[in-house]
Amino acid sequence: MARKIFFSFHYERDAWRAGQVRNCNVVASEDQYGFIDAADWESIKKKGDAAIKGWIDDQLKNTSVTIVLIGAETANREWVRYEILRSWNRGNGIVGIRIHNIKDQDTNTDVAGPNPLDDFKRADGTMLSSVCKTYDWIADDGRNNIGTWADEAAAIRTKYATDDKISGTTEDSQTAKATVVSRASTSAGFAPKSPWCADHVKRNR
Repeated sequence: MARKIFFSFHYERDAWRAGQVRNCNVVASEDQYGFIDAADWESIKKKGDAAIKGWIDDQLKNTSVTIVLIGAETANREWVRYEILRSWNRGNGIVGIRIHNIKDQDTNTDVAGPNPLDDFKRADGTMLSSVCKTYDWIADDGRNNIGTWADEAAAIRTKYATDDKISGTTEDSQTAKATVVSRASTSAGFAPKSPWCADHVKRNR
């Protein structure tokens, strides 16, 4: 698949699962955006929110589709929300893929979380989730269908004007910021470090 794709996901909880999608060898590495080395991310994070937004916007410039990998807590991530907003408003097609059923490094699956596409609407009030499709990586055979889903998402976006915009259904970014804490380390076997996951809600284990 030649299409260039931006991947949006919650790193701390879903890094391993996102890695399984990334390593399915359907999307060539040079056509994947949204992954960044941990050390480079730390450098961007130190520069503040403006630098994070700048990095996301720069990554999106090269893409035509954004794939939102949906796990248990994805819908609550501040930078995932920013990426969805910027993606649609710049003309990217968007497709959600639920990844909670992918086994992690301990062979555990996770619980299904809310769909972040439910939190956005077009100017006429249409919910983004009623326009953009969402699939399940396991149940819908993502390994063999991700390319088709990406092409479908791009085709759906062309049905709407380039200036068709979305907005969040709630404006609670300050509340979201108040709940984030420093990122915990991870032992994932690859290093996709992305700004949406620089800070994470602390989870009781």
